[in-house]
Amino acid sequence: MDLLRTPDDRFHALPGWSYEPHYLDLDGVRIHYVDEGPRSAAPVLLMHGEPSWSFLYRKMIPGLVAAGHRVVAPDLVGFGRSDKPARREDYTYARHVAWMAGVLGALDLQGTTLFCQDWGGLVGLRLVADQPERFARDLVAEALRARVVVVGQNFRFGTKRAGDLALLRSLGTELGFEVRVHGIASDANGPFSSTRAREAIAAGTLDEAERVLGRPHALSGVVVHGQERGRTINVPTANIAPVAEMLPPDGVYAVRAEILEDDGEVVPLPGGVTNIGMRPTVGGTARTVETYLLGFAGDLYDERLRLHLVARLRDEQKFAGLDELKTQIMLDCIHARRKLGLPESA
Repeated sequence: MDLLRTPDDRFHALPGWSYEPHYLDLDGVRIHYVDEGPRSAAPVLLMHGEPSWSFLYRKMIPGLVAAGHRVVAPDLVGFGRSDKPARREDYTYARHVAWMAGVLGALDLQGTTLFCQDWGGLVGLRLVADQPERFARDLVAEALRARVVVVGQNFRFGTKRAGDLALLRSLGTELGFEVRVHGIASDANGPFSSTRAREAIAAGTLDEAERVLGRPHALSGVVVHGQERGRTINVPTANIAPVAEMLPPDGVYAVRAEILEDDGEVVPLPGGVTNIGMRPTVGGTARTVETYLLGFAGDLYDERLRLHLVARLRDEQKFAGLDELKTQIMLDCIHARRKLGLPESA
């Protein structure tokens, strides 16, 4: 992995920032963290979002230390004093979680209180969920203020699925919430489960995935700049990355699309044709998710899109050239309109 590192002198004389840097080396990646307060005190883990680093918490750290806490504030990989992988492909949700899990393990933090926001929340809450006791205390009792927790008969939680119904009920008695158990939903093919959903998505059987999930499988990501080859044949596409959800087999799909606003609002877009794959016609070297929106004209860069996979249209193919590719895309659009119930002339 190629790594970049911001020179230390860039962090000198920052206002309100006099904390000694600490570093961990995890498989060759240097991760920076602030570690203030007594090492034996109850720890508070502060996890920043994008585009920031632990400097975000410079005004919170003194108060937490004064209250008797140990305060740990790591820089996510790619931010602040932590190393920055040079390739976009090296930044994945799983890696961010693994890197921060490595920090928690190396520091042996126990009984931790988590404070997080933005991307740090997605990573931090996953870390909490991987600890059965912490999961109940931080998410159920403190964050959600739950009074009733409804789970399935086979519900398990925490690291290596160590948490069971007995533990959840015990925690409910201690923390003041009731546990109710719901029967397992099923159909003629068997119980609905995440395993069954994943197998359907991996096989590209979208109708089966929809039966299990109760909705079409969806992909989401931020619209980023691609090579913009589609514009040269008057078929501009929106490329989303990174995509956290499981990808179906490479191919072409009819999709319904929408913008996910920061305030939670969902803005519908026209239906579209999505290609998932390596783009062999143009010599692609990395898997991409790119969508041509039917009848749409506008700038979507930096918007967060969600794509609902309605139907698989065909396998990805290599064509003789861009003209042949464009002809096929026009046919794909006709098929997509039929699958989406849209007028063919729209």
